[in-house]
Amino acid sequence: MESTQVKKILLLGSGELGKEVIIEAQRFGVETVAVDRYANAPAMQVAHRSHVIDMLDAEALRSVIEQEKPDLIVPEVEAIQTQVLVDLEKEGHVVVPTASAAKLTMDREGIRRLASEELGLPTAGYQFANSYEELKTAVAKIGTPCVIKPLMSSSGKGQSLCRSEDNIEASWDMALEGARGKSTRVIVEEFIHFESEITLLTVRSVSGTAYCAPIGHVQKDGDYIESWQPHQMTETQIIEAQDIAKKITDALGGYGLFGVELFLTKDKVYFSEVSPRPHDTGMVTLVTQNLSEFALHVRAILGFPITEITLHAPGASHVVKAWEESSNYQIAGVNEALATPLTQVRIFGKPETKVGRRMAVALSTSEDTQTARKLAKVAAEKMKITYQNK
Repeated sequence: MESTQVKKILLLGSGELGKEVIIEAQRFGVETVAVDRYANAPAMQVAHRSHVIDMLDAEALRSVIEQEKPDLIVPEVEAIQTQVLVDLEKEGHVVVPTASAAKLTMDREGIRRLASEELGLPTAGYQFANSYEELKTAVAKIGTPCVIKPLMSSSGKGQSLCRSEDNIEASWDMALEGARGKSTRVIVEEFIHFESEITLLTVRSVSGTAYCAPIGHVQKDGDYIESWQPHQMTETQIIEAQDIAKKITDALGGYGLFGVELFLTKDKVYFSEVSPRPHDTGMVTLVTQNLSEFALHVRAILGFPITEITLHAPGASHVVKAWEESSNYQIAGVNEALATPLTQVRIFGKPETKVGRRMAVALSTSEDTQTARKLAKVAAEKMKITYQNK
């Protein structure tokens, strides 16, 4: 490797998405260091080295980065003390895609104000509230139904649909419980009566900005259950979606893959959220594209060209979740799942199960997305989590 090329990356967050990033980085001979708050996380199992720290602890985070001296700091989750990344970037460290992007996208207020007020992107109407009394006023302004979310959370934690004034107290309690840190500030969003919600994976690299085929998905309690690619859109919708994605990712800057979440209505595309990293719904790209979202992310952050993104076949993913807490479990039914045509599985290897935690995914391709969705669902349902302490 030339001296200008990346020799070491440090990954902040070591779940199933981080695991795929580490594998892709190692294909280019890069030394990989995985960091997370718990031991034996999925990415740690394939990295050269790992550290267990509380990534919200500024001192611990700075210490591990100064110890490792990576060429690239790669955030893979939101639960990070992002101000440390901002400070380290000023001191000469390189953060993917940028430290400000990592900080801003974790803050629903910051990203919403950037999208709506600075960039003029179409978004749901919104209000902010710091207390239960302010929340009641905000709900009255927005109207019901509306969506209430803590300003800082991940994977849909603390998010609820408030259908009437009677639900406000329960939504407030849920937002406080799901919020990261001690903040009581929440966002109240107009409920968009959308026909579908999609992820438009957008990659910024030395080759410019490129887009994957749109990914449709189903969420439950703010967490994805299944996704499919491509999602059917009109040419006009695709142009609008790509325009929104380009504007928001240009504003965030840097190289890497972004998961841009959008709502589609009959006559409009709305910006919802953006993640400056591979997206959980994008796991489907492991079987549908010439370059998965993880391969695209790694190529981009290493400064390599991306000449084309090709959809080889329509495909779908369906998750396998745990519904109990245990550190002594197995996933049965893998034989049966793999007997499903045109299907692969990924078992994440998490050290313990928790209620609602994703533990594996089935990935299927077919001649159309509807058939792929059916195959992935059948395969996922064949995999059962069994607990050894029973």
